[in-house]
Amino acid sequence: MIKTWNVTIPVLTGKEQRKAYLYLPESYDWEPERRYPVLYMFDGHNVFFDSHATYGKSWGMKEYLDRTAQPLIVAAVECNHSPDNGRLREYSPYSFEDPYFGAVTGQGIETMEWLIHTFKEDIDRRFRTIPGREHTFIAGSSMGGLMSFYALFAYNEVFSRAAALSPSLWVAPRRLEHMARQAKLDPVTVLYMDYGSRELAGHRGMTEHFSRMTGLLMRRQLFVESRIVPEGEHCEASWEQQIPFFMNTFFYDFS
Repeated sequence: MIKTWNVTIPVLTGKEQRKAYLYLPESYDWEPERRYPVLYMFDGHNVFFDSHATYGKSWGMKEYLDRTAQPLIVAAVECNHSPDNGRLREYSPYSFEDPYFGAVTGQGIETMEWLIHTFKEDIDRRFRTIPGREHTFIAGSSMGGLMSFYALFAYNEVFSRAAALSPSLWVAPRRLEHMARQAKLDPVTVLYMDYGSRELAGHRGMTEHFSRMTGLLMRRQLFVESRIVPEGEHCEASWEQQIPFFMNTFFYDFS
């Protein structure tokens, strides 16, 4: 079951409405006492419905979750579609300059503060979640992958596991490495990170950024699964194929 409603993010876009999506597992109705972990995702319009997706192809998360009967709630919010780098601004924790996009003022911190202190609190209040960090995950791709990576380190007291698919590490590789090196992390912190083999040449030095970050995290003895996806591309169809891989990391059993 997927519920949708409209939300506003006043600190980012005032009274402008955007759509929120919530997936509830089939067991939610016939096990009324059961509570569930929650996965928060970026680019909510691309998560469930092809008809809502920017390029006509979604991740197909509902079909995967229904088929596998994963005991998981998924909550996601539509991105900022403003042509004035709206999505890049909201999905970058740092300001940066790029030859194609120009100067981008990062608003990722404001995005995360709203997601944690407004959206997550609303989800925990309205639905039968398990609100603690052990059962709170985050995932996204591209700039959403960057934000998922950032959230795991900057808000480790909230999120225990993250999936960063094709993360835009090129935005600020040195600052991200510094954060990953210095962040205080709970011993049970899990990161899934991948990049498609066909997209590595899309940004200068991406292979080096990705491999250096992987090595840094392994030296920190983080629970990290890092992959180069054979023939992987920068699109929802490719990211959909990686769902079983990152979903497996969300349910590692540390007991």
